[in-house]
Amino acid sequence: MKVLYNLEIKATAIAAALLMGVGPAMAQTSPASALPSPSVPPAPPAGRESGRTGENAVTQAEDAFGFSVGRESLGLYSAGNVRGFSPFAAGNVRIEGLYFDPFLPLILRLRQSTSIRVGLSAQGYPFPSPTGIVDYAFRKPGDEASLSTLVSADSYGNVGLEADAVVPIAPGLSLGLGAQGSRSDFYNGTTSWSHNQGISLRWRPTDAIEILPFWARSQVYDDEAGPTYIPAGPYLPPKVQRRRFDGPRWSDYDSVAGLQGLLLSIAPASNWLVRAGLFRSLYDDRSTFANLLTDVTPEGAANRLIIADPRSRFVSVSGELRVTRSVTEGPRLHVIHLSARGRDRRQRYSGSAFIDYGATRLGERFEPAEPDFDFTDQTRDRVRQWTGGVAYEGRWRGVGELSFGVSKTNYTKRFELPGAAALETRSRPWLYNVTAAGFLGPRLTVYADYARGLEESGVAPDNAANRNQPLPAILTSQVDAGFRYSLTNKVKLIAGVFDLRKPYYNLDADNRFYLLGNIVSRGVEMSVAGAITPRLNVVAGGVLLRPRVTGEGVGLGRVGERPVGLAARSFDFNADWRPPILDGLSVDIGVSHTGSIIATRNNLVSIPSRTLVDLGARYRFKLSGKDATIRAQVNNVGNVYGFDLRGAGAYDIIAGRVASAYLTVDF
Repeated sequence: MKVLYNLEIKATAIAAALLMGVGPAMAQTSPASALPSPSVPPAPPAGRESGRTGENAVTQAEDAFGFSVGRESLGLYSAGNVRGFSPFAAGNVRIEGLYFDPFLPLILRLRQSTSIRVGLSAQGYPFPSPTGIVDYAFRKPGDEASLSTLVSADSYGNVGLEADAVVPIAPGLSLGLGAQGSRSDFYNGTTSWSHNQGISLRWRPTDAIEILPFWARSQVYDDEAGPTYIPAGPYLPPKVQRRRFDGPRWSDYDSVAGLQGLLLSIAPASNWLVRAGLFRSLYDDRSTFANLLTDVTPEGAANRLIIADPRSRFVSVSGELRVTRSVTEGPRLHVIHLSARGRDRRQRYSGSAFIDYGATRLGERFEPAEPDFDFTDQTRDRVRQWTGGVAYEGRWRGVGELSFGVSKTNYTKRFELPGAAALETRSRPWLYNVTAAGFLGPRLTVYADYARGLEESGVAPDNAANRNQPLPAILTSQVDAGFRYSLTNKVKLIAGVFDLRKPYYNLDADNRFYLLGNIVSRGVEMSVAGAITPRLNVVAGGVLLRPRVTGEGVGLGRVGERPVGLAARSFDFNADWRPPILDGLSVDIGVSHTGSIIATRNNLVSIPSRTLVDLGARYRFKLSGKDATIRAQVNNVGNVYGFDLRGAGAYDIIAGRVASAYLTVDF
């Protein structure tokens, strides 16, 4: 079974072990590093462990806050939404602990797993901003040759094929290769084709040096623009038929994305560690459409608006250089990080063509001839941000941990609108964080932290008097505290409270898009995870959220007190049981509940709460002497109907019941 780990903590422990003259394998038991910290689980070996047949999110997740491995995911949070905010906007995405500003994230061909780190599990990551951290664990090629294949299909008609291989070239040098292709049918009747490829090279010329260059490419094409429903009044859209597409077949999304990077680790001396990551992430949207059904009535009447976009391009170059020094002092470990990180993000977009096709009805076939679109000049913007900082981590075995970091950032955004003078906004704040944890006995750990961060706030919208004005980057803050308690040696309970705040922009009395107050997101979160019995694993959690908008906008009645898109409660339960009747068989259940979600700025419309149930089973066996797993699952067993939000007052439907199966073989 794979055990997840925090790479920065692992690297620190190894550096401390090297200082004492022991090898990395002893790092977790050295006097300085064998601290009862919840973020220092045993480090797995680099490279292949059990191939892909052993992927199981329930048995591998450390907590219920968010985890994915292979095709499986679970948890309260996702990479795009943690505690009501976006880790991507906050600059909290990491590859092996190093700063990464993505357009295309790390794809499965190169990704071992994804973990959402909040509260106690986020401690040990230098320079965190508010929300949570999205941590991608890299799929490092090991020293043994391997090949994993996966074939999948489902009741919607989706089919896919995946293959991932490791090819040892020489001692200390291994090549990783992977590819995937699929044909997809979606809940709204649209279809698409997609494929991706990834290559990585792991080179260890000495025990103190590891170099990991990698490359990935992903393409989606013939993906029709599904409808977005925008009601004419304060109500939800009427029910529509799933798997029926009534838009034009020529409204295809066609995009190529790429990711290239380099990960480097060097231990120049027994108490020093140098790590670096450099990444280039790209989206080249060759064809993009929006299929809007506006002024939708309860009876199903609507107006159809098609928006076509010219070729758009989004590129980000980002990375981090970090130097770490570790010092042991009896039962205490002191670690100092010096970091330089930055990004250069360029975007070319807009220039859209609008075609209003007039009155229509939901479910009515619509297949006009493809027009010649008259695009306009495009908008360009560029963000450059450079940050330097120093962080300290101190750990005292049996007592606790203390860490803090201070950094200075230089943020510049230049905005070029066609036919207008370029506009620029700058920000150069100090950012800082402090965390503390105390060990109150062998089973109980308490923690608290504070963080201050910087994130983008976009530009003023089209209906504002200051249309397209670039807004300054905003400062955010977070306070959280809680505890972790070991119910048993294998079951951990984590509970905490948090308070996140960021400025809130909207239209003021003069119709200017201006700072009107703050969004305050307060909540309570809980997780229970582990092996209840030798045959039963459970991952369960919940979050109670009280998000509020404060300030002038609420007082003027321009916005409601509750922000759009956030549920007041969410619960997630997952269990995997291995019955004694057949070795290798396991059955699983997943239950997710989401409370009502405010859907309009005036708070007059909400998406009702819903509960979805998934059932599945897997069987691990030998196929011609090779490890194999067959996995079957039914998602949304009750065929629950509901809506997803696509912006304030804009909706899509959720997928219905779908049965799927796939076969994985490790050669």
